[in-house]
Amino acid sequence: MTSERISQFSNGRFTFDVIDSGPIDGTPVVLLHGFPQRASCWNAVSAHLHAAGMRTYAPDQRGYSPGARPRSRFAYGAKALTSDITALIDTIGTGPVHLVAHDWGGAIAWSVAGNHADKVSTLTAVSVPHPGAFLRSMLSSTQAFKSYYMGLFQFPFLPEWILSSGRGDKLLRGGGMTKEMVKQFHTEIVDYGALPGGLGYYRSMFRVAPSQFGKKVGVPTTYVWSDNDIALGRKGAEMNQRWVTGPYEFEIFEGATHWIPDERPAELAASIIKRVKG
Repeated sequence: MTSERISQFSNGRFTFDVIDSGPIDGTPVVLLHGFPQRASCWNAVSAHLHAAGMRTYAPDQRGYSPGARPRSRFAYGAKALTSDITALIDTIGTGPVHLVAHDWGGAIAWSVAGNHADKVSTLTAVSVPHPGAFLRSMLSSTQAFKSYYMGLFQFPFLPEWILSSGRGDKLLRGGGMTKEMVKQFHTEIVDYGALPGGLGYYRSMFRVAPSQFGKKVGVPTTYVWSDNDIALGRKGAEMNQRWVTGPYEFEIFEGATHWIPDERPAELAASIIKRVKG
Protein backbone atom coordinates (compact mmCIF):
# COMPACT_ATOMS: atom_id res chain seq x y z
CA MET A 1 0.00 0.00 0.00
CA THR A 2 1.52 3.27 -1.09
CA SER A 3 1.89 5.89 1.62
CA GLU A 4 1.63 8.70 -0.95
CA ARG A 5 -1.56 10.08 -2.39
CA ILE A 6 -2.30 9.56 -6.07
CA SER A 7 -3.56 12.70 -7.78
CA GLN A 8 -2.95 11.49 -11.34
CA PHE A 9 -2.14 8.37 -13.32
CA SER A 10 -1.28 7.68 -16.94
CA ASN A 11 -2.37 5.23 -19.59
CA GLY A 12 -0.32 5.63 -22.74
CA ARG A 13 -0.41 9.27 -23.84
CA PHE A 14 -3.32 10.15 -21.57
CA THR A 15 -3.20 11.52 -18.02
CA PHE A 16 -6.13 11.16 -15.64
CA ASP A 17 -7.05 13.06 -12.47
CA VAL A 18 -7.96 11.09 -9.34
CA ILE A 19 -9.55 11.92 -5.99
CA ASP A 20 -7.60 9.75 -3.55
CA SER A 21 -9.04 10.05 -0.04
CA GLY A 22 -9.68 8.19 3.18
CA PRO A 23 -7.26 6.45 5.55
CA ILE A 24 -3.87 6.04 3.87
CA ASP A 25 -3.67 2.38 4.91
CA GLY A 26 -7.33 1.67 4.17
CA THR A 27 -8.79 -1.07 2.01
CA PRO A 28 -8.54 0.10 -1.63
CA VAL A 29 -11.87 0.85 -3.32
CA VAL A 30 -12.05 2.27 -6.86
CA LEU A 31 -15.16 4.35 -7.68
CA LEU A 32 -16.20 4.88 -11.32
CA HIS A 33 -18.62 7.65 -12.26
CA GLY A 34 -21.10 7.71 -15.12
CA PHE A 35 -22.61 10.29 -17.47
CA PRO A 36 -23.03 13.20 -17.05
CA GLN A 37 -21.04 13.37 -13.83
CA ARG A 38 -17.44 13.31 -12.64
CA ALA A 39 -15.60 11.76 -9.72
CA SER A 40 -17.16 14.26 -7.30
CA CYS A 41 -20.48 12.39 -7.51
CA TRP A 42 -18.96 9.88 -5.05
CA ASN A 43 -18.09 12.43 -2.34
CA ALA A 44 -21.05 11.66 -0.08
CA VAL A 45 -20.64 7.89 -0.45
CA SER A 46 -16.88 8.11 0.12
CA ALA A 47 -17.34 9.77 3.50
CA HIS A 48 -19.16 6.67 4.77
CA LEU A 49 -16.58 4.34 3.24
CA HIS A 50 -13.72 6.24 4.88
CA ALA A 51 -15.41 5.87 8.25
CA ALA A 52 -15.44 2.12 7.62
CA GLY A 53 -11.68 2.05 7.03
CA MET A 54 -11.59 2.25 3.23
CA ARG A 55 -9.35 4.32 1.02
CA THR A 56 -11.15 5.46 -2.13
CA TYR A 57 -9.82 6.29 -5.58
CA ALA A 58 -12.29 8.14 -7.80
CA PRO A 59 -10.92 9.02 -11.25
CA ASP A 60 -12.23 11.51 -13.77
CA GLN A 61 -12.38 9.06 -16.62
CA ARG A 62 -11.57 9.29 -20.33
CA GLY A 63 -13.21 12.32 -21.89
CA TYR A 64 -13.54 14.04 -18.51
CA SER A 65 -9.92 14.55 -17.35
CA PRO A 66 -8.37 17.43 -19.34
CA GLY A 67 -5.34 15.26 -20.09
CA ALA A 68 -7.46 12.46 -21.55
CA ARG A 69 -9.92 13.95 -24.04
CA PRO A 70 -9.43 12.34 -27.45
CA ARG A 71 -11.63 13.92 -30.10
CA SER A 72 -12.35 10.83 -32.15
CA ARG A 73 -15.35 8.70 -31.19
CA PHE A 74 -13.23 5.65 -31.99
CA ALA A 75 -11.08 6.40 -28.93
CA TYR A 76 -13.95 5.58 -26.56
CA GLY A 77 -14.32 1.89 -27.28
CA ALA A 78 -14.74 -0.68 -24.52
CA LYS A 79 -11.17 -1.94 -24.74
CA ALA A 80 -9.73 1.55 -24.27
CA LEU A 81 -12.06 2.43 -21.40
CA THR A 82 -11.25 -0.85 -19.68
CA SER A 83 -7.51 -0.35 -20.07
CA ASP A 84 -7.77 3.05 -18.35
CA ILE A 85 -9.10 1.42 -15.20
CA THR A 86 -6.62 -1.46 -15.20
CA ALA A 87 -3.88 1.19 -15.51
CA LEU A 88 -5.25 2.91 -12.40
CA ILE A 89 -5.36 -0.39 -10.50
CA ASP A 90 -1.75 -1.08 -11.49
CA THR A 91 -0.77 2.43 -10.34
CA ILE A 92 -2.41 1.85 -6.96
CA GLY A 93 -0.18 -1.21 -6.73
CA THR A 94 -1.94 -3.13 -3.98
CA GLY A 95 -3.09 -6.03 -6.10
CA PRO A 96 -6.83 -6.60 -6.56
CA VAL A 97 -9.14 -3.73 -5.59
CA HIS A 98 -12.81 -3.51 -4.72
CA LEU A 99 -14.57 -1.98 -7.71
CA VAL A 100 -17.70 0.18 -7.40
CA ALA A 101 -19.37 1.85 -10.36
CA HIS A 102 -22.46 3.75 -11.48
CA ASP A 103 -24.04 4.27 -14.90
CA TRP A 104 -21.39 4.17 -17.68
CA GLY A 105 -18.82 3.42 -15.00
CA GLY A 106 -20.84 0.27 -14.38
CA ALA A 107 -20.55 -0.85 -18.00
CA ILE A 108 -16.79 -0.40 -17.76
CA ALA A 109 -16.62 -2.17 -14.41
CA TRP A 110 -18.43 -5.24 -15.79
CA SER A 111 -15.78 -5.37 -18.51
CA VAL A 112 -12.89 -4.98 -16.06
CA ALA A 113 -14.25 -7.69 -13.77
CA GLY A 114 -15.02 -10.03 -16.66
CA ASN A 115 -11.76 -9.61 -18.53
CA HIS A 116 -9.34 -8.91 -15.66
CA ALA A 117 -10.67 -10.86 -12.69
CA ASP A 118 -7.18 -10.97 -11.16
CA LYS A 119 -7.40 -7.20 -10.60
CA VAL A 120 -10.81 -7.18 -8.88
CA SER A 121 -11.66 -8.53 -5.41
CA THR A 122 -15.36 -7.62 -5.49
CA LEU A 123 -17.75 -5.67 -7.70
CA THR A 124 -20.62 -3.42 -6.70
CA ALA A 125 -22.45 -2.28 -9.83
CA VAL A 126 -25.04 0.46 -9.47
CA SER A 127 -27.96 0.98 -11.87
CA VAL A 128 -26.45 -0.52 -15.03
CA PRO A 129 -26.69 -4.31 -15.34
CA HIS A 130 -24.22 -6.50 -17.18
CA PRO A 131 -24.20 -5.48 -20.89
CA GLY A 132 -25.43 -8.94 -21.79
CA ALA A 133 -28.51 -8.50 -19.60
CA PHE A 134 -29.03 -4.98 -20.92
CA LEU A 135 -28.97 -6.10 -24.56
CA ARG A 136 -31.29 -9.03 -23.91
CA SER A 137 -33.72 -6.71 -22.14
CA MET A 138 -33.77 -4.46 -25.21
CA LEU A 139 -35.35 -7.34 -27.11
CA SER A 140 -37.82 -8.50 -24.48
CA SER A 141 -39.10 -5.40 -22.68
CA THR A 142 -39.60 -1.65 -22.96
CA GLN A 143 -35.85 -1.05 -22.47
CA ALA A 144 -35.35 0.05 -26.08
CA PHE A 145 -37.97 2.77 -25.56
CA LYS A 146 -36.30 3.86 -22.33
CA SER A 147 -32.96 4.12 -24.16
CA TYR A 148 -34.19 6.42 -26.95
CA TYR A 149 -31.70 9.11 -25.90
CA MET A 150 -28.82 6.84 -26.96
CA GLY A 151 -29.98 7.24 -30.56
CA LEU A 152 -30.25 11.00 -30.11
CA PHE A 153 -26.69 11.14 -28.83
CA GLN A 154 -25.38 9.67 -32.10
CA PHE A 155 -25.98 12.93 -33.94
CA PRO A 156 -22.99 15.27 -34.21
CA PHE A 157 -23.19 18.67 -32.48
CA LEU A 158 -26.94 18.53 -31.72
CA PRO A 159 -26.67 16.81 -28.30
CA GLU A 160 -23.89 19.20 -27.26
CA TRP A 161 -26.08 22.16 -28.21
CA ILE A 162 -29.17 20.85 -26.44
CA LEU A 163 -27.37 19.97 -23.22
CA SER A 164 -25.02 22.95 -23.01
CA SER A 165 -27.62 25.58 -23.88
CA GLY A 166 -29.91 24.61 -21.04
CA ARG A 167 -32.53 23.15 -23.36
CA GLY A 168 -31.74 19.74 -21.95
CA ASP A 169 -32.27 20.74 -18.33
CA LYS A 170 -35.87 19.55 -18.42
CA LEU A 171 -34.67 16.15 -19.63
CA LEU A 172 -32.17 15.93 -16.77
CA ARG A 173 -34.75 17.01 -14.20
CA GLY A 174 -37.22 14.50 -15.61
CA GLY A 175 -34.64 11.78 -15.03
CA GLY A 176 -34.44 12.63 -11.34
CA MET A 177 -31.71 15.26 -11.10
CA THR A 178 -32.30 18.06 -8.63
CA LYS A 179 -31.79 21.72 -9.53
CA GLU A 180 -28.48 21.59 -7.66
CA MET A 181 -27.35 18.55 -9.66
CA VAL A 182 -28.26 20.24 -12.96
CA LYS A 183 -26.29 23.31 -11.91
CA GLN A 184 -23.35 21.07 -11.05
CA PHE A 185 -23.66 19.44 -14.48
CA HIS A 186 -23.25 22.82 -16.18
CA THR A 187 -20.28 23.70 -13.97
CA GLU A 188 -18.43 20.38 -13.86
CA ILE A 189 -19.26 19.02 -17.31
CA VAL A 190 -20.26 21.77 -19.74
CA ASP A 191 -18.06 24.61 -18.48
CA TYR A 192 -15.20 22.17 -17.79
CA GLY A 193 -15.20 21.00 -21.41
CA ALA A 194 -16.10 17.40 -20.62
CA LEU A 195 -19.40 17.12 -22.51
CA PRO A 196 -18.04 15.98 -25.93
CA GLY A 197 -15.95 13.28 -24.28
CA GLY A 198 -18.85 12.06 -22.19
CA LEU A 199 -20.98 11.74 -25.31
CA GLY A 200 -18.15 9.84 -26.97
CA TYR A 201 -19.06 6.77 -24.89
CA TYR A 202 -22.47 6.60 -26.55
CA ARG A 203 -21.04 7.26 -30.00
CA SER A 204 -18.69 4.30 -29.69
CA MET A 205 -21.10 1.84 -28.10
CA PHE A 206 -22.32 0.28 -31.34
CA ARG A 207 -18.75 -0.67 -32.25
CA VAL A 208 -18.17 -2.78 -29.13
CA ALA A 209 -17.02 -6.34 -29.72
CA PRO A 210 -19.21 -8.84 -27.84
CA SER A 211 -16.07 -10.51 -26.47
CA GLN A 212 -15.15 -7.32 -24.61
CA PHE A 213 -18.39 -6.72 -22.71
CA GLY A 214 -19.91 -10.18 -22.94
CA LYS A 215 -17.82 -12.20 -20.49
CA LYS A 216 -19.49 -13.48 -17.36
CA VAL A 217 -18.20 -12.22 -14.01
CA GLY A 218 -16.88 -14.62 -11.42
CA VAL A 219 -15.91 -12.25 -8.61
CA PRO A 220 -18.33 -11.69 -5.68
CA THR A 221 -20.85 -9.16 -6.99
CA THR A 222 -23.62 -6.94 -5.70
CA TYR A 223 -25.97 -5.29 -8.17
CA VAL A 224 -27.97 -2.29 -6.94
CA TRP A 225 -30.99 -1.09 -8.92
CA SER A 226 -33.71 1.46 -8.15
CA ASP A 227 -37.33 0.98 -9.16
CA ASN A 228 -37.82 4.65 -10.09
CA ASP A 229 -35.02 4.63 -12.69
CA ILE A 230 -36.57 5.87 -15.94
CA ALA A 231 -33.52 4.82 -18.00
CA LEU A 232 -33.05 1.22 -16.84
CA GLY A 233 -35.98 -1.13 -16.49
CA ARG A 234 -36.72 -4.08 -14.25
CA LYS A 235 -36.26 -6.74 -16.95
CA GLY A 236 -32.52 -6.18 -17.33
CA ALA A 237 -32.11 -5.98 -13.56
CA GLU A 238 -33.84 -9.32 -13.05
CA MET A 239 -31.88 -10.99 -15.86
CA ASN A 240 -28.55 -9.75 -14.55
CA GLN A 241 -27.74 -12.78 -12.40
CA ARG A 242 -27.34 -14.90 -15.54
CA TRP A 243 -24.06 -13.13 -16.23
CA VAL A 244 -22.55 -13.64 -12.76
CA THR A 245 -21.05 -16.99 -11.80
CA GLY A 246 -19.68 -15.96 -8.40
CA PRO A 247 -21.52 -15.04 -5.19
CA TYR A 248 -24.27 -12.59 -6.06
CA GLU A 249 -26.70 -10.24 -4.36
CA PHE A 250 -29.41 -8.14 -5.99
CA GLU A 251 -30.61 -5.12 -4.03
CA ILE A 252 -33.53 -2.88 -4.96
CA PHE A 253 -33.64 0.68 -3.62
CA GLU A 254 -37.34 1.41 -3.67
CA GLY A 255 -38.39 4.92 -4.60
CA ALA A 256 -34.92 6.04 -5.72
CA THR A 257 -34.25 7.42 -9.20
CA HIS A 258 -31.25 6.66 -11.39
CA TRP A 259 -29.00 8.88 -9.26
CA ILE A 260 -28.51 6.49 -6.35
CA PRO A 261 -25.08 7.79 -5.16
CA ASP A 262 -26.56 11.28 -4.81
CA GLU A 263 -29.92 10.28 -3.32
CA ARG A 264 -29.01 7.37 -1.07
CA PRO A 265 -25.30 7.71 -0.18
CA ALA A 266 -25.53 6.09 3.28
CA GLU A 267 -27.65 3.22 2.05
CA LEU A 268 -25.41 2.61 -0.95
CA ALA A 269 -22.30 2.80 1.21
CA ALA A 270 -23.79 0.14 3.49
CA SER A 271 -24.26 -2.14 0.46
CA ILE A 272 -20.66 -1.56 -0.63
CA ILE A 273 -19.28 -2.17 2.85
CA LYS A 274 -21.29 -5.38 3.13
CA ARG A 275 -19.87 -6.63 -0.18
CA VAL A 276 -16.29 -5.59 0.61
CA LYS A 277 -16.26 -7.11 4.08
CA GLY A 278 -18.30 -10.14 3.07
